[in-house]
Amino acid sequence: QVQLVESGGGLVQAGGSLRLSCAASGRTFSSYVMGWFRQAPGKEREFVAAIGRIGITPYYADSVKGRFTISRDNAKNMVYLQMNSLKPEDTAVYYCAADLSSGNPYVQYEYDYWGQGTQVTVSS
Repeated sequence: QVQLVESGGGLVQAGGSLRLSCAASGRTFSSYVMGWFRQAPGKEREFVAAIGRIGITPYYADSVKGRFTISRDNAKNMVYLQMNSLKPEDTAVYYCAADLSSGNPYVQYEYDYWGQGTQVTVSS
């Protein structure tokens, strides 16, 4: 069993920055691909970013490429999402997820464990 706890969400003005954190426990953290997804009101949950097991290979949605950076610290069992140049359309609940099987990192159904989410609100 893997437990994931997100933190770092909040209210920020457009153009601002936030750093989300996800703390993992329960199994060897370096065994799984980690991802961030988000869900805006009335919309389906969508892929934001993912990172490979040793943190070399990042994946990004086109909508956040160049603005968001995903990273991980396997020694601390943490994954981060640095979000810069935030836009109102980035407003959503952001979820951290763990994929034990290293499937397609863009697909939410590949992920085995999910956190409860953290709210990010970007005002215009």
